[in-house]
Amino acid sequence: MSTSIKVAAIQMTSSSDVDENLDKAEEFIRQGVANGANFILTPENTCSIRYLVDNDLDGGFSIDTHPAIPRFSALSKELNITLVIGSISVKLEDEGKGNKRYNRAIVFSPYGKIKAIYNKIHLFDVQIPNGEIHKESNSIKAGDEAVIVNINNSFSAALSICYDLRFPHLYRDLAKAGANIICVPAAFTVVTGKAHWEILLRARAIETGSYVIAAAQTGEHEGGRKTYGHSMIIDPWGRILAQKEDGEGIIYANLEKEKINRARNIIPALIHDRDYKVKFYE
Repeated sequence: MSTSIKVAAIQMTSSSDVDENLDKAEEFIRQGVANGANFILTPENTCSIRYLVDNDLDGGFSIDTHPAIPRFSALSKELNITLVIGSISVKLEDEGKGNKRYNRAIVFSPYGKIKAIYNKIHLFDVQIPNGEIHKESNSIKAGDEAVIVNINNSFSAALSICYDLRFPHLYRDLAKAGANIICVPAAFTVVTGKAHWEILLRARAIETGSYVIAAAQTGEHEGGRKTYGHSMIIDPWGRILAQKEDGEGIIYANLEKEKINRARNIIPALIHDRDYKVKFYE
């Protein structure tokens, strides 16, 4: 039973060109394996990112026709790794549901099989102080299942995507259900990234006694959208093990099961829940 694992988080500036992004992602994945990683996470919107034309994300592929699926399946099998594609956009399986997509994370096993999928639960419908307006629900259908995937006998990874990060109860539930790695692929805005990205990631690690792997989009994309970058790997005590601030690249860390056990034993908050009622006084 392996009690340690080397992981990598990829930081990209994805364009609207799916094939170009696939080539870039493959190059980084191969680089990660060459440096010893056997668990690799890519960012949200790995295959396509654009601004204000969300109704044609990734070219409108279904899960059966998306070129990312055979590409990453073959790659994970060839390289014998667990590969988590932070998210791609796929058509709803039921075409009668209209023009919406899922913002979907996909886990490929070392055998090249799809081991798990996760559809983003919390959709980014906000207007931020610099005037940017995002209405993800216009084109994306929210998921309704939280997902954990077993990596080996020591590690289980919780899947999440970007805006999910602001909902701590999701991660607490996942940790209590057995997750000890939290995956956070993202395309955070620059404004919200500067304000909240690091503190939210470290809080989720501390609250759950889990490792957090956060793979981010960075730089300027089609239509002028800008993303924050600052991909991170954080340990269960909230310490940053690796960080890539700006530009494309890849970061690494060795995860140790004993550090999870130690953090959860020192602060056993996951077993200290109590029922309570809320009173409101005028």
